[in-house]
Amino acid sequence: MKVFKFGGASINSIDRFKDTAQIIKSHAKDKLLLVVSAMGKTTNALEKVAGSFFEAKSEEALALFQQVKDQHRNTLKFLTVTHALKGENQLKDFFTEVEWLLHDKPVREFDFYYDQVVCSGELMSTAILYHYLLELGVKIAWVDVRDIIRTDNNFRDAGVDWKFTGAAIQEKILPLFEQYDVVLTQGFIGATYENESTTLGREGSDYTAAIFANLMDAESVTIWKDVESVMNADPRKFDDAVNIYSLSYAEVIEMAYYGAQVIHPKTIKPLQNKNIPLYVKNFLDPTLQGTSITNKLARQLPPLIVVKENQALMQFKSKDFSFVEDKPIEQLHAIFDKVKLKPNLSQNTAISLLCSFDDRKEKIDQLAHLASELFDVEMERNLTLLTLRHYNVEIYQKLSTGKTVVLLQKTPETLQALMRENSLVQ
Repeated sequence: MKVFKFGGASINSIDRFKDTAQIIKSHAKDKLLLVVSAMGKTTNALEKVAGSFFEAKSEEALALFQQVKDQHRNTLKFLTVTHALKGENQLKDFFTEVEWLLHDKPVREFDFYYDQVVCSGELMSTAILYHYLLELGVKIAWVDVRDIIRTDNNFRDAGVDWKFTGAAIQEKILPLFEQYDVVLTQGFIGATYENESTTLGREGSDYTAAIFANLMDAESVTIWKDVESVMNADPRKFDDAVNIYSLSYAEVIEMAYYGAQVIHPKTIKPLQNKNIPLYVKNFLDPTLQGTSITNKLARQLPPLIVVKENQALMQFKSKDFSFVEDKPIEQLHAIFDKVKLKPNLSQNTAISLLCSFDDRKEKIDQLAHLASELFDVEMERNLTLLTLRHYNVEIYQKLSTGKTVVLLQKTPETLQALMRENSLVQ
């Protein structure tokens, strides 16, 4: 049995639905567990719905949701004939689930309402895909993942109860493969013990695929994207970016840790624990090689380039010159935790700590305010953090030309340089 995950880009139009369905149909005899995201841009639209509702703009929220409803109804209409009515009825159930909420008034925290609204995107997209695949003659079952993946109530970044989820998969998912070739469910979402919808945070759909693969002892996981493979750099920023066809789990975790938009470490770990291969393939051209991610160590990798812009460098100086002790550092990290900021780069001196953060203005300002009660705080904004894995002198010199290096760290494998443009007036 294999796990396939399709993101929003693979179902963002009628043609994409058709292309994705053909990939699924051609692999159906392998026994597939499908994890599917919301249609492209649907999550953003639903975020606006949740925001309007929470601001007590009920009519606006309902109007925004009507646009989402119309899009999904029209997509279903173009793709189905014999299953159109059943598909419409299933969509109506999900519409009602959201509208029932929107007619109420917010009395809980925003994150709770965010999850209740946003989760409908995955439910609607999979309902459409399910009925379309039925039209094509695929032996398929649809499952509400909220009945399978049990989570805590940390809304927007819920933690998974692996024991409950594993038992639910054994009881409710695996028996379906005795009757069906394909089982279709949703990525990104789950539910609490109180049956309140939750979402799994960043890259939640990939994570869902890894959860199922681990607990089902799947043969492999394939994540279908609109790129040929994982690349050594962002092709939108680097014209000479090259494809990488083989990577180790550890290398991908390192790349993601430094900010590369590849596969999130939380997705890799369940696969690594059971040595389940992960493939990244192109849904636009399934014949392309793609990238395989396994335990096997990849050799002779090109330099891996990660650029994070909009960085803020903060310097925390001890007011009494006692920073070398453990307590001030503990106090600072407690503040980091409180404002939910993690340094991308940090460096100690005898009496100070330098940290680079993503410049999320409200959080950075809050951090500076809280830290200033204990430390002298200095800050510089508009910086860029360059990370090079498997670097060489030539690539570093090329990428740092015309810039001033503010902070530099390197090991034999990894170089990080925090830089400002020389043209910037300080």
